[in-house]
Amino acid sequence: MRANVFTDPALAKRAGQFVWLEMDTERARNAALRKRLGIQALPTFFVLDPLDEHVALRWVGGASVTQLSSILDDARAAVAHARHPTPELPLNTPDASLALGDRAYGESRFADAEKAYGAALAAAPPSWPPYARVVESRMFSLTQTQRYDEAVRLAREAFPRLRGTPSGASVAGEGLDAATSLPDSAPGRGRAIEQFEGAVREVLADPDLVLAGDDRSGLYISLLDARHDAKDEAGARTVAEQWAACLEAEAARARTPEQRAVYDSHRLSAYLELGQPERALPMLEASERDFPGDYNPPARLASAYRAMKRWKEGLAASDRAFAKAYGPRKLVMYPVRADLYLGMADSTAARRTLGEAIAFADSLPPGQRSESTLASLKKKLAGISPGGP
Repeated sequence: MRANVFTDPALAKRAGQFVWLEMDTERARNAALRKRLGIQALPTFFVLDPLDEHVALRWVGGASVTQLSSILDDARAAVAHARHPTPELPLNTPDASLALGDRAYGESRFADAEKAYGAALAAAPPSWPPYARVVESRMFSLTQTQRYDEAVRLAREAFPRLRGTPSGASVAGEGLDAATSLPDSAPGRGRAIEQFEGAVREVLADPDLVLAGDDRSGLYISLLDARHDAKDEAGARTVAEQWAACLEAEAARARTPEQRAVYDSHRLSAYLELGQPERALPMLEASERDFPGDYNPPARLASAYRAMKRWKEGLAASDRAFAKAYGPRKLVMYPVRADLYLGMADSTAARRTLGEAIAFADSLPPGQRSESTLASLKKKLAGISPGGP
């Protein structure tokens, strides 16, 4: 978004309407705000009412320039409604339900948001302008509350109306993710997966549909997960090859190093999936040169070297990454470093590294602390015998 959308001249007219703020969620000084906003995924965008700082509108995920402009218009309307409510509106109108849903969604009350958005969609006329945004927000609310069967139902209803649009692409991918998240015993699970795999493939094959490269990448990830779910390793490899080719084409079209580096993490994942981590080295080395203050390129190089069993080079890259890293993202780097030590048969250093990781995780403030990550680190440490491999 920062490299490809916020630089678009079409957004210049918004400069006098909004005060723009980017928050680095890794910084400790932002932990309290991160907790208050209830950030569940990145990127997430919030529009706050400056009078009382309540969240007037939340948007999860990327957006095209056209989508973002529509979101900003809706946000201004939500702020106006909060300041000058229209009590004469019946409670069962779509706009009234939308206002309730946006307020709950902004406050991370996803069960309440889903209910209000559902009421809005049920009462809305066919040409209701916020339809696409409300569907996407309700889909996210349903998955956050693990109501995957209802998410599949909503995606099945909405995709035909949104076909050929960026929102339709999102619904296809989220519908597939929801279908694979259903219990294996759920009635119709296989049929739902097949249906939404078809929808995702249709989206990816549409030459007229303009999608952000990282959104297109996300669709390949959903397909890959579905093929792994089906234990279809040949099919998974085909998807991974297509994914890698797509990402390489997107990176080749980049006009700036920042735009190219947007795809580094996904390209690394694709190459690791294919068992070809060496393909990541040139791009990551270029990114480390282009962004000398960024810990991500050397951290990713450490992961690539780990997969290649080039332990010493991986540790050197890890050293460079840790010298620049901060915040909870460091917790992703510690297990890689521990694995590099294990590759060198140094279990003592591996255990020490994980002990440091656990202490660091314990020190994080509320809003950055993750109990599941802490439990994962402790489990990994328990699996390494002192003095053993």
